[in-house]
Amino acid sequence: MGQRDTPERAGPSTRCDTPEHDGPPGPGAARARQAPEQRAAHRPDPGRAAGRRSRREALRLGGLLVPALSAPALLTGCGASPGRGAGNVLRVSQPTDPTTLDPQKQGDMASMNVLVNMFDTLTTRGRDNRLHPRLALSWATRGPRVWRFTLRPGVTFHNGEPCDAAAVKFSIERLLDPATKSPIVELRYVRGVSVVDRLTVDVHTTLHDPILPDKLSLFGGVVVPPRHLAEVGDDAFAAHPVGTGPFTFVHWQRDHELRMRAWDHHWRRRPHIDELVFSPAPNASSSLAALQSGGIDLVTGLTPDAAQQLDGYTGVTLDSYTGIRTSYLSLNTLDDGPLKDARVRQALNHAIDVPLLIKAVLGGKAREVPAMIPRGAFGFDPAVKPFTRSVATARRLLADAGHPHGISTTLTASNVDSNVAEALSGLLARAGVHAKVDLLDPGTYAARLTSSNHAALGPMYLAASTVWTLDGESMVQSNVRSDRRQSRWHSKEADGLVDREELSVDPAARKRAFSDLQRLMRTQAPFVFLYQLDNIYARNDRPHWRPGAAGVLDMADAEVSR
Repeated sequence: MGQRDTPERAGPSTRCDTPEHDGPPGPGAARARQAPEQRAAHRPDPGRAAGRRSRREALRLGGLLVPALSAPALLTGCGASPGRGAGNVLRVSQPTDPTTLDPQKQGDMASMNVLVNMFDTLTTRGRDNRLHPRLALSWATRGPRVWRFTLRPGVTFHNGEPCDAAAVKFSIERLLDPATKSPIVELRYVRGVSVVDRLTVDVHTTLHDPILPDKLSLFGGVVVPPRHLAEVGDDAFAAHPVGTGPFTFVHWQRDHELRMRAWDHHWRRRPHIDELVFSPAPNASSSLAALQSGGIDLVTGLTPDAAQQLDGYTGVTLDSYTGIRTSYLSLNTLDDGPLKDARVRQALNHAIDVPLLIKAVLGGKAREVPAMIPRGAFGFDPAVKPFTRSVATARRLLADAGHPHGISTTLTASNVDSNVAEALSGLLARAGVHAKVDLLDPGTYAARLTSSNHAALGPMYLAASTVWTLDGESMVQSNVRSDRRQSRWHSKEADGLVDREELSVDPAARKRAFSDLQRLMRTQAPFVFLYQLDNIYARNDRPHWRPGAAGVLDMADAEVSR
């Protein structure tokens, strides 16, 4: 999913529409097996424990039916020597492994976080969240359907092959070729690329795409070596990728580690660290064990629940940064049932006390979103206010819609989001909305999410999108316009506003369209608007690195203390 809410393709990409990753609860048993003195050595201090008790009390008072959180397992071995990792090496964990190392055949953030260190993109999003040059030094429109990019001179791939206009043309057209079967959707308006000279390309679109340079800052903007690919083929390329990025591929043992080495000849400069290692750590227990053994320096992809399980333990520091990943409930307004009535959908928004949810379940690590588009993204309108949180208002709207005794429905979520889903069900129940929670394993959830059946995930489902372009288009592109795969709300007025914001040349006109769209969604409530999550990381005392709002794991500037 090129964006995190994908529009056309065989469904969305996992970057935006997949559930939030979290580790399963239940590591208490491993902790219980430890010797008493070992448990004491790593036990959180009393103040931390009191904070956890306070949070559990808030859950009870708020009526949020959330299972108890287990303490993480405190394993100190994990196959690595105790203490810190040796040398100038940074070890990073994510919840999952990459799906593939072919950058144009993947569409998820876990894969892209690894690949962005081996491959450069045409543009890049800086730590200031602004768009900056990368392989392209400059870009400008050359007409309503042409973007011209001027490339950085002297750049070569890791095998010495030149990275020039021909390589850019090959890369974009390979991505668009149906034979590639790329899940990346950002370049859906691109019809081809022409070479102007060795360092200049024109990207031609079927319609004007005002944020094409933004889309080339990640998934759609990777450049691959055409000569090398022709020589070795797709399978060999995926097994040993060759890019222009700051690190070169060394080896990958799936479900164990992926190792890279600093490239001395990168066009920018050599990275500060000598080696970069990615490993999967699917839950808080494995993350803590790896941190304490020195097997991992930086844990990424943490949800507030997982972070809470790591808080207070020896040798673990938690860092939290403002993020852009946005969660919502998608409502099926198309099929017969109570959700066809806007009053019922409004009632759901009034019933769910998002500030309480953020405080009690997310540990304060999120911000309320009034109407789908998060703060920090182009198009966010501060004049659009969140729904008032009122059980009485929700009950009145349900009665007005002919449901004085409430309604019964189903709320579907991935089982990694079980705590949030159960909490949402508890909040809805206070207003007479009895939402049975249907938890699916992540694979089943993803398959249904990307299917052509708009009802595959039931009347309402919990989803999230990482708006890595920092543009509202990425948030609404897949699930608002009537002809998009994930749309469960058909509105001609909304369709027209989506067209205006997606295709207008004038930024002011785009902003007005976004504002009108948010006001319309606020009135029609085709979604329950929830929150944008902070980016939360756990680390030992070695790494020095700060992410941007999208949390992309570009480690070219990272440093480690020896």
